[in-house]
Amino acid sequence: MTIADLKPGQKGIIEGWTSGTPPTRLLEFGLLPGTEVELIRFAPFGDPIDIKVRGYHLSIRVQEASQILLKDEFLT
Repeated sequence: MTIADLKPGQKGIIEGWTSGTPPTRLLEFGLLPGTEVELIRFAPFGDPIDIKVRGYHLSIRVQEASQILLKDEFLT
C-alpha cells in the first residue's frame, strides 16, 4: 500500500520506497521511514494531494505518493 492508496482522513506509517533509491526531494520534506502521514484531501481534479507530515501540510503529486510504501496496518 502507498500514500496514494489512502482515503482522506486515513493515516499510515512510512515503511520504504517502491524503487531502490528514494527521491531526494521527498527525503528533504521529512518523508522518512517510520514517519506518520495523514492524507488530508485530493485536489479537485485528483492531483496533487495534500498530506500532513510532522505537523505541517505538504502537497505532492500522486506519482510521488505512489512511490512511498506504508506499513500494512492503518493508524486510523
